[in-house]
Amino acid sequence: QVQLAESGGGLVQPGGSLRLSCTTSTIIFRFNTMAWYRQAPGKERELVARISLGGTTDYNDSVKGRFAISRDNAKNTLSLQMNSLKPEDTAVYYCNCNSLWGQGTQVTVSS
Repeated sequence: QVQLAESGGGLVQPGGSLRLSCTTSTIIFRFNTMAWYRQAPGKERELVARISLGGTTDYNDSVKGRFAISRDNAKNTLSLQMNSLKPEDTAVYYCNCNSLWGQGTQVTVSS
């Protein structure tokens, strides 16, 4: 069974940066689309960014220009570089591939 595992979350002050990683237990060529989602307290889970096998990306308007999604098909990993973090970015971030989900990693942006 395929498993996903996120890492890289933590506590950071506003304006800071974090890089999230998602490791997989299989090759990722099988996943045409991979994505990062997040769920903030009291809110529904939302799409943050997604990337196709060919590298085409799509971002939530709230993170455009600040976040960058990437995938390394050789290492079978998915990443999310987060810059200029804001308190409203505070959430649990999840790696997603089709119907597969990781356990999530907590990102807290606070001064």
